[in-house]
Amino acid sequence: QLQLVESGGDLVQSGGSLRLSCVPSGFTLDYYAVGWFRQAPGKEREGISCISYPGRNTKYADSVKGRFTISRDNVAHTVSLQMNSLNPEDTAVYYCAATRNPYSPCGIGEGHYDFWGQGTQVTVSS
Repeated sequence: QLQLVESGGDLVQSGGSLRLSCVPSGFTLDYYAVGWFRQAPGKEREGISCISYPGRNTKYADSVKGRFTISRDNVAHTVSLQMNSLNPEDTAVYYCAATRNPYSPCGIGEGHYDFWGQGTQVTVSS
């Protein structure tokens, strides 16, 4: 079964940092663009960042620009999301998603993506 597995979610104080990871199961991330999304309680899922394959193109939502950095290791088949200066509004379940779309710009709309992970909880306390 093809799926993605997120890790790295935790409880952190406001101003702190976390690093999320996304790894594939049953396939590799060769030729796949990867996006990160989040869903806070009572809110719709929000696209926050993406990275193309092999990694020349990245995008960020305004809500995380300048604080979050997406990267990928194409040898280890891992995509990471470094999150700095976290605040309580960043509290959400974070999901990664993938779509086979090599050498093209990525997008942060949900409709771009075919495979999704189960999510990892990030909680930021004030």
